[in-house]
Amino acid sequence: MQRILIAALATGAMLSAAIAADKGTKFWNLTSTTVAKLYISPAGKDAFGPDQCANDKDGEVDHDERLKVTAEPGKSDLKVAFVGGKVCIVKGVDIIAGKVFSIEDKDLTACTK
Repeated sequence: MQRILIAALATGAMLSAAIAADKGTKFWNLTSTTVAKLYISPAGKDAFGPDQCANDKDGEVDHDERLKVTAEPGKSDLKVAFVGGKVCIVKGVDIIAGKVFSIEDKDLTACTK
C-alpha cells in the first residue's frame, strides 16, 4: 500500500510540472505604459534575443496584460521599449519556466529616451 501511495505522489508531481510547462512562461506588464518591444538576454551577457512582443496579436503589451514569451529559465536582463520612445534595461529578472514574471515602474532604473 505504501508503494502505491509513493507512486501516486510521484506521478502527481510529474503531472503538475508538465501542466506548468504547458502554460508557458509569461511576462506581465505592471508598468503604467504600454510595452512596444521586449528583448530578453541571459543576465550580464548583453545578448538580447528576438522581440517578444511579436508573440502578441497586436504587437504590444498593455498595462496589466500578460504575454507568452520564449526564454531560458534563470536570471535575465530585459530591454524594454515603451510606446513614446523610452527604452529601459531591467537587470536580474528571475525567469522560471511555466511561471509569470513581471516588471513595475519602480524596476525601471536605466532608461533613455
